[in-house]
Amino acid sequence: MKLLSEASEYALRAAVWMAQRPGQIHKVRDIAQATHAAPGYLVKVMQALTKAGILTAQRGSTGGFVLRRDPATLSVLELINAVDPIERIHACPLGADAHERQLCPMHRRIDDAMAVIEQGFAKTTVQDLIGVPSLARRTCAALSVGNVSGASGS
Repeated sequence: MKLLSEASEYALRAAVWMAQRPGQIHKVRDIAQATHAAPGYLVKVMQALTKAGILTAQRGSTGGFVLRRDPATLSVLELINAVDPIERIHACPLGADAHERQLCPMHRRIDDAMAVIEQGFAKTTVQDLIGVPSLARRTCAALSVGNVSGASGS
């Protein structure tokens, strides 16, 4: 099971990579190559980030994308919510009448866990992910091969 969708992973990788190169215009193909993302899918993610006000898109042969937001205030949750929000449980997924007004104990615990994850993402900024040079290198290296276990710093 993956906690984050591919779109969220791409958004995070792109934002971290762009934050390490502030003020520069980046073409999708360059971002895709650097972050090991599929260019055709990445462009859709970049468009969603632009619509959310996280990036600025510049058209034309010299165009591309620029990180509009300050990495120190841009949360991981904002990136995720811009492309594929975390789904919370608001009603019983089983459709049980007895759980119409409140979640059963099992689904309440699952939703409580999702709330903790959301809070963690809200407290983590893009700057946090690039703030420690050795961690940023390990994170990007781990992301480039699809293995995020090395990114935890353990």
